[in-house]
Amino acid sequence: MTDTTGSNTAAPEGWDGHNVIAVSFEDDRTAYKALTSLTELDSQHRVRVAEAVVVVRDEDGQVVVKDKVESTSLPATASGGLIGLLIGVLGGPLGVLVGGTYGLFVGSLFDLSDIEEADSALAAISSSVRLGHTALLAVVDEQSPELVDAAMSDLDGTVVRRTVADVEAEIAAAESAERKAKREARKELIRERHEHDKTAVQAKLEELKAKLHHGRQTETDAAATPAGGAG
Repeated sequence: MTDTTGSNTAAPEGWDGHNVIAVSFEDDRTAYKALTSLTELDSQHRVRVAEAVVVVRDEDGQVVVKDKVESTSLPATASGGLIGLLIGVLGGPLGVLVGGTYGLFVGSLFDLSDIEEADSALAAISSSVRLGHTALLAVVDEQSPELVDAAMSDLDGTVVRRTVADVEAEIAAAESAERKAKREARKELIRERHEHDKTAVQAKLEELKAKLHHGRQTETDAAATPAGGAG
């Protein structure tokens, strides 16, 4: 299965299919085999691989790199560390697309009423990096998508493909959205501070003080108890 929305079509006259691919697998061990397969295609000059990594999304949502390869022939500017930026977004505050759900991230980039119609490159890629599973992320230069698709299909991999330009644009938008969200959060805190009912504030403070006092009393009682328990 392959999702190529927004990907470049075959370019027989040149290598101008600069794409980001994300591949998910039913068997987590297969991601490492897929990395090797992609590297072999690169060594055969059938696909140019700028960056490729095997990642896993931890239970806390963080995206961790488990293995990686980088091009030794393409100039550093060919990928520009795009995978690193992508991982930062997917595992950051806005990357709450765990398990393929849209969550708050898409809502921060698009009006809620437009979510179903929006074709978010980051949402599609993030849905491939499922909670507790490995996935393959890569920046590739392809003449056509068939080669990589066939190689990943042989490993039961599901490919999502988006153009580098689309991914870069959404990463920039995500950074802007995060800064905007932080500003809005600070404004909300200040507004709540000024408008909050004083009685409710005092009640909350008393509740917190009581918990603090209880905790200290528990520590005092524990310190006063002889070793081995009460005599």
